[in-house]
Amino acid sequence: MEKPLKQIVVISILLVMGTAVMAKLPAPSDEVKAKAAEAAAKAAWSGKVDAYLSCKAQDKVAAHYFQTAKAQNKDVKPATVMPPCADPGAFSYTPGELAKPLEAAGAHSPPATATSPPSGNVPAAAIAPAKKP
Repeated sequence: MEKPLKQIVVISILLVMGTAVMAKLPAPSDEVKAKAAEAAAKAAWSGKVDAYLSCKAQDKVAAHYFQTAKAQNKDVKPATVMPPCADPGAFSYTPGELAKPLEAAGAHSPPATATSPPSGNVPAAAIAPAKKP
């Protein structure tokens, strides 16, 4: 009698856990969306800083190589001209506006575009007559 009781308890616990896992998460708030956007901007800036530091290190290694090669009287081709390393500067984030409704976003047509109403006085039957079988 003890074994079926354990099975029932285990199955019921699994069912409760399954319903908890399948529960919907609430939609993220505007504050959470703003923090996520800021984190994405900071990650992009970090990537630019890493690329800048890598560029500086490559320039330093190349300069050392050419200096060493000249000292050893090696025949070295001149370096190709590369664009200078672009410093991304300090991190600054200005939050953009979140999704606006279409009316507030200016997505509608300007008033000068529409010169007449979309419908006329012509009945639909005159525009597309019914097909005869």
